[in-house]
Amino acid sequence: MPKQSRKSWSQLTPTQKRLVVLGGALQLTLQGAALRDLRRRRADEVKGPRWAWAAATFVNTLGPCAYFLFGRRHSLPAFD
Repeated sequence: MPKQSRKSWSQLTPTQKRLVVLGGALQLTLQGAALRDLRRRRADEVKGPRWAWAAATFVNTLGPCAYFLFGRRHSLPAFD
């Protein structure tokens, strides 16, 4: 199996460049949303320490997704 070398930006096709930019935008959007949600929630609404979840959001796309799936406590709506 031949060794693959890294391509420079100029060697990427226009479609590959768009996908890289789209992936970066997705990462930044998810991270921003997770950090904003984390900042607005009370401590008892977050599972675990806030600083750990904030640090986890910097782990590619997996960190923000993990926060939204596992880091928030969901309460049932109160009925009057």
